[in-house]
Amino acid sequence: MCESALVRQEGAQNVITISLCMIVKNEERTLARCLESVADLMDEIIILDTGSSDRTMDIAAKYTDRVYTSTWDEDFAAARNESFARATQEYILWLDADDVLLPGERAKFAMLKEQLPSGGKTAGVIMSYTLAEGPEGSPLVADRRLRLVKRDAGCRWHGRLHEQLRFPQGEVITADIAVTHRREAGNHSARNVRILRKWIAEEGIAQGRLLFYYAGECYDRQRYAAAARGYAKLLEQPSGYREDRLIACARLAECYERLGEPGRKLGALLQSFQYDLPHADFCCAIAACFHERQEIVTAIYWYMQAVDVSSRDPGLRPVPAACRTWLPHARLSLCYAHLGNWEQALLHNTKARKYLPNDPGLVGNREKLEAVIRKQRKEREE
Repeated sequence: MCESALVRQEGAQNVITISLCMIVKNEERTLARCLESVADLMDEIIILDTGSSDRTMDIAAKYTDRVYTSTWDEDFAAARNESFARATQEYILWLDADDVLLPGERAKFAMLKEQLPSGGKTAGVIMSYTLAEGPEGSPLVADRRLRLVKRDAGCRWHGRLHEQLRFPQGEVITADIAVTHRREAGNHSARNVRILRKWIAEEGIAQGRLLFYYAGECYDRQRYAAAARGYAKLLEQPSGYREDRLIACARLAECYERLGEPGRKLGALLQSFQYDLPHADFCCAIAACFHERQEIVTAIYWYMQAVDVSSRDPGLRPVPAACRTWLPHARLSLCYAHLGNWEQALLHNTKARKYLPNDPGLVGNREKLEAVIRKQRKEREE
């Protein structure tokens, strides 16, 4: 895979064409919002309905005449591949019905469409994926997805559940464009468990990514003991996806916390270092373990590690923005205040407020710290 900055290529005469391919079922609450955000940027819209009983197909018909129905066979990859097979344009963009392209991102997408030359060598484009939004729509948790692919690059989906689009042969670039996921209230747990049980029965054993998905469904259903067993078993296997193992460590740690086993929680967090360099959220969570034990010096060390690695994008999994910005500084401020180091406490409070300038807790702590420092200075002068 080759990642490169997107630049205008001299001599590009033809603008690329794009097919939007979506699979939907009972999405009447979100589909229009999604299509309104992208329809005018697309040259073709293909909607594959897998069994809606609401107004989804009527809404889709307002935006395109390429609306199809398909028998649902408990296989997301098969449905997505069927939608891709109906595309006729040079590139394919995929979205879910609860995704949206915000106004600023629309402008960047339009520029991307102009800059990619028709017939060029770019086979795929990675874009950011905002999974949760913070204040004023700022990304709270973000990931990356292979979002736009050349139709003749042979890209196919794999996996009945939590399906993944395999990378194409050829150049893959990263564009500064974000798709935002705005999930509506809904619970697909029963459907997901049904798919997984059928999949496991056919495979004869739960291992690898299949075990990862099953543990994840247990976790989502708050069956923490079962989830912990699944994640622990996954981590015992000799090989697997690094990103799955990192997520397993984080989820396993939370399961142990819910089960009242703090020692095993810390062990799960530390185990993440077997699979990658430290991530800011793991460092913050480890620090919190020591903070809770009142081992303040050790907590400070780990919060400082979070600050140190926060500028590095691990790329393997989404890391909460708080752990990369204000949170370690806010906690360092509390730790230094506990030790009576008021100057350092105020320093880190100030750094945290650069990200959250109006946070009541941070502002209130600043006032208390400044009062203590003024009192100390006055006492020294006397």
